[in-house]
Amino acid sequence: MLSTAAQLLERINSRRARVGVVGLGYVGLPLLTEFARSGFHAVGIDLDVRKVSAIQGGHSYIPDVPAADVAEMVAAGRMTATTDFSVVADLDTINICVPTPLRKTKDPDMSYIVSAVEAIAAHLHGGMLIVLESTTYPGTTEELVQPLLERTGLRAGVDFFLAFSPERVDPGNGIYTTRNVPKVVGGLTPDCSRLAGALYGAAIDTVVPVSSPRVAEMVKLLENTFRAVNIGLVNEIALMSEKLGIDVWEVVDAAKTKPFGFMPFYPGPGLGGHCIPIDPFYLSWKAKQTGFEPRFIELAGAVNSAMPHAVVDTIADALNLHKRSLNGSRVLIAGLTYKRDIDDIRESPSLDVMAILHQKGVQLSYVDPYVPKLAGREWAGGYDLTAVRADRASFAAADCVAILTDHRAFDYRTMIDAAPLIVDTRNAIKQRYPHVFRIGASNARCGTPVG
Repeated sequence: MLSTAAQLLERINSRRARVGVVGLGYVGLPLLTEFARSGFHAVGIDLDVRKVSAIQGGHSYIPDVPAADVAEMVAAGRMTATTDFSVVADLDTINICVPTPLRKTKDPDMSYIVSAVEAIAAHLHGGMLIVLESTTYPGTTEELVQPLLERTGLRAGVDFFLAFSPERVDPGNGIYTTRNVPKVVGGLTPDCSRLAGALYGAAIDTVVPVSSPRVAEMVKLLENTFRAVNIGLVNEIALMSEKLGIDVWEVVDAAKTKPFGFMPFYPGPGLGGHCIPIDPFYLSWKAKQTGFEPRFIELAGAVNSAMPHAVVDTIADALNLHKRSLNGSRVLIAGLTYKRDIDDIRESPSLDVMAILHQKGVQLSYVDPYVPKLAGREWAGGYDLTAVRADRASFAAADCVAILTDHRAFDYRTMIDAAPLIVDTRNAIKQRYPHVFRIGASNARCGTPVG
């Protein structure tokens, strides 16, 4: 008779396994869709009725997932969604893709993971594979998830199987998607690793096994801490370049011609998104529990957190040269999302810049083709905003246009012609104009007034 692990492996390899994904956001929905496309019966679980209804109706709310793919999989009966965790009783595998935010005190908020795992545990049965994908600190799978599941009396690695595999989603990236980004997998036991590797191998091109869940958890934190530290470095170089009368954008473009030993990072208004502003603090928090002081991480965090203030200083300096103060000025924010050409405003530095400007008495408006409305609860200003038209009249009506996200949809030529003053934090405007001020460049402090 086949062992429990062998039975599950056979079900996965034959695509007879029923797979589930908890959390249907930027990570969960693409993964669910890939499982369905690979021949599995895939069940999505989310407490958000709107997401479940959209999927059931064959619609997608994630730009990286074509609605046609969702509609096809739902119509074929290979994909469904529900708010009811009782479906876990009929599933063979579960991938947990819930948020892991930080508390205001910069320590991890595990509540979403705990809630999801407890809901799964209520219907856990022998022979299941549970894989955590939510970014978290090293040790979470073994110290938090395993004990919660073992309260059922089932043993991890024997009665059910447990692994960690970090999500590597880059929203808006048309080249690297869920399918072709290598998947790191660390199981609690060899059987756990083998089963998780087989599940991902059925839907993803490359699987990279590592020795334990802790290693897999650390991989994700290293990847994003690497980016946070290097962005912090280039942000500091940008501020330094302003003082030295050097254009940091020109410096980076020249440096990246070196074919080895250098990777380009670019300055900006601050860090945004669901990973880079948050993940390093997970590692920092965990390191401090052992008495280790993570100085690089803390310093990079301080530099990056200060960038919204540096942007406001640049706006203030530019307005001063035009004999205007921040208080009472009309500033049009171009771009609310944390990166170009997506609709995600999570941790967006644009919201931080807006909050500081609001405190200083600025009259704010914004343009963003991906964010038609901004609710007061979504930023520190506390009042609702509706996007204005990104046209000549809107640009001309502002005392200053601040480019905080370089969406390709913006008509920069019209912006240059119509706006009396522009502060460009993304180097979206490549040519140099006397009324365009940029962070990391000498004219950000000493540009020549126009008009």
